[in-house]
This record gives sequence, C-alpha cells and structure tokens, in this order.
Amino acid sequence: MLDRKLVEKVLDEEVRPVLAAHGGNVELSDITDDNVVKVKLTGACCGCPMAQLTLLGTVESAIKSHIPEVKAVEAI
Repeated sequence: MLDRKLVEKVLDEEVRPVLAAHGGNVELSDITDDNVVKVKLTGACCGCPMAQLTLLGTVESAIKSHIPEVKAVEAI
C-alpha cells in the first residue's frame, strides 16, 4: 500500500501550486490496494473542459514521476 503522506507531499509541492495559479485544487480521496490514486479536482478545475488533460498531464504525471509504484490516477 502506498504511503498517503508521500502522495500528499507530491500534490502539495508539484501539483497544487500549478492548479492554484488557475483557481483550482485537488483533493486526495483514496488509494486502492492495487495502487490506484483517486482524486477530486476542485475549484476552477471542477467541470472545466480541460479537466481530463489536467488530470493526466499534471496530476498523474507528477505523482508517477515521484512514485513509480502508482498504477493510475483517477478522478472521482
């Protein structure tokens, strides 16, 4: 099982500053037993037509680059 604190650290240092610059944020919802990280995009990211690209290009990319054990990142 992945360390929730490590995922939060990556989100705090790598992802949230980028999203905040555009009025958005991300919440860590869950980490499954098979290393799938589940997040919720909030603020301006919620409902944005580019949310899926943000999820893959920003959130998933940052998490996987620091924690290679992550299988996927999914929005809830």
